[in-house]
Amino acid sequence: MSENNEPDFCSSGWDAISEVFEKLYPEQREPYHFGTLISWQLGGNDPLDGISVYDGGDFYHFVTYGLSELYEKESENQEYSGYGFELTVKLKKAGLRDSEAEIRCMAGILQSIARITFQNNEIFQPYEYLYTGQTTGMDAAGTSRITGFITKLDDAGEIQTPNGKVVFVELIGMQDDELKLLVEKKIQVGDILHLAPNLMCDYTRESLADKLSAESEVHV
Repeated sequence: MSENNEPDFCSSGWDAISEVFEKLYPEQREPYHFGTLISWQLGGNDPLDGISVYDGGDFYHFVTYGLSELYEKESENQEYSGYGFELTVKLKKAGLRDSEAEIRCMAGILQSIARITFQNNEIFQPYEYLYTGQTTGMDAAGTSRITGFITKLDDAGEIQTPNGKVVFVELIGMQDDELKLLVEKKIQVGDILHLAPNLMCDYTRESLADKLSAESEVHV
């Protein structure tokens, strides 16, 4: 209880996420933030309670709030907090025609991916891929070649919160020809990250498909 005898609001899970990113970006105590007007529990369309966007210099670094337990511990699983992860994205600034529009677009994409977890209990982990077969770019104008994602462990790593473990899973934008190599099992996510360890969501980069195909043939 607080000194005025009102119940304290517990946000220990939320605070744990913010603390990690404040260590990564110590000069950014108030990052760009998207809140949710109507919570998912009250019938809202957005499952995440919030998304923060930090300025990483060459990129915007997104982190979600809501796939883990942000407030009181409610799930019976004592090892993990909620679904056990939060999503992140590093969106490269170079080539963005309208940064604000692209930031809002990416926030919407993160809500959509989180909706998959909330509706289907799907857990996203590092070294997986997300492919729906769409050919329209994921940028605001729909003109980029980025149509899906692979995942890896974010620089934020994983943390132990009062509500359990949380893993930060980074989404990296991939092009259709690259994703098809994964679907056809010609390569694995690890092959992509080995070839391009610093890869991030970059709407204007060249395709890695030819290099990946050549690498896979060498190892056959």
